[in-house]
Amino acid sequence: MTTEPSVREIVEAASDDLATITEKKRVALAYLSEAWDSAIDEGVDPEIVAHAALFTALCDLVATYGEEAVADLTQTLPKRVRDFEFTVDERSVQ
Repeated sequence: MTTEPSVREIVEAASDDLATITEKKRVALAYLSEAWDSAIDEGVDPEIVAHAALFTALCDLVATYGEEAVADLTQTLPKRVRDFEFTVDERSVQ
């Protein structure tokens, strides 16, 4: 006999998934920050590293989700930039 999960069980599972995703994002950011710093230490200009990172990220997203989905995503970037989502200051990084 199979029973349906309770609401509490569903919420706990979602919370565990969110914690796992948050941790994976933290680890990914640490790896990328280390690679970024290494490139800068080797004399690569920060704007060149930034362009390479954006190119690599967009290529990976296109390979995973397709051109249309990535084009839709990139259309949201101007507002997000203007809304300070990518501005690093005393606030926490997302």
